[in-house]
Amino acid sequence: MQEASFTNLFKTIMWIIAFYYIFKFLARIFLPVLVKKAVEKAGENFQRQQQYNQGNSWQRTQNNNNDEIIIDTANAKKPRETKKVGDYVDYEEID
Repeated sequence: MQEASFTNLFKTIMWIIAFYYIFKFLARIFLPVLVKKAVEKAGENFQRQQQYNQGNSWQRTQNNNNDEIIIDTANAKKPRETKKVGDYVDYEEID
C-alpha cells in the first residue's frame, strides 16, 4: 500500500502539466490539417450534390416536349401573412 506524499503529488501535477502542453503543441500542428481535410471533403460533397441536382433537372427537361414550358414554383417565395394575436388595450394609471 502506498502512502500519499508531497513528492508523488508534485510528480502527478507535473505529468498533468506535461500532457497538457504536449497535447496543445500537437493540436497546433495537426488540427489545421484535419480541419482543412474536413473542409475539402465537405466541398467535394457539395459539388457532387450540385452536379447530381443539375443532371436531374437536365434529364427532366429532355424528357418533356419542346413546346411545353415548365415553371417550377416550389421554391417561389410566398408573401408572409401577419398573424393577428389580439386586440391592443391601452391602460391608464389612476391616481
